[in-house]
Amino acid sequence: MTKRGYHHGNLRAALIDGCLRLIEIRGPTGFTLSEAAREAGVTPAAVYRHFAGREDLIAAAAQEGYAIFADLMDHAFADGQPSALAAFGATGRAYLAFARRYPGHYIAMFESGVSINHSPELHAVATRAMGVLEKAAAALSQHIPADKRPPAQMFSAHVWAMSHGVVELFARGNPGRTSPFPPDDLLETGIGIYLRGLGLLDPDT
Repeated sequence: MTKRGYHHGNLRAALIDGCLRLIEIRGPTGFTLSEAAREAGVTPAAVYRHFAGREDLIAAAAQEGYAIFADLMDHAFADGQPSALAAFGATGRAYLAFARRYPGHYIAMFESGVSINHSPELHAVATRAMGVLEKAAAALSQHIPADKRPPAQMFSAHVWAMSHGVVELFARGNPGRTSPFPPDDLLETGIGIYLRGLGLLDPDT
């Protein structure tokens, strides 16, 4: 992430960047608003021009993250994929890529305890982001007979849970948590097992 220094009219963005750097180092509860202000190069009082408290600042970081995440997921889904299966797999890989490239945003979104209902804007962009995975699941599930087809929301939630688990356990560099297999391979094989169970992949694929 490129650091956006504070300039006149850019205070909000500078504070979000400072928050994200602190989240990466200390976690979402390991810093104060005063420290976020210092990281941005402004006085603590300046924070309150844009944010009511630390949760409000973290929610803004999460909102920014969801917007980036939604764009990445949407691009993965729509980028000339040859089939619904390929598009679905691409969204899973995009999830891992986002977690690696934007760790501060990822933590703010999924590990800070800030609800997506914190604001209408945060809820809207979070819904759009996860809606891409649901759209990919809905397209792929059309290949399952209607009487055996799981709801698209359930389908996407299962894959989201697998993706999140791989990120948390093996893609974040947590000490003591290693796997002999790359995180991408773990996710791909896990999704493959799930899709075979639904009859969407041949047993020997």
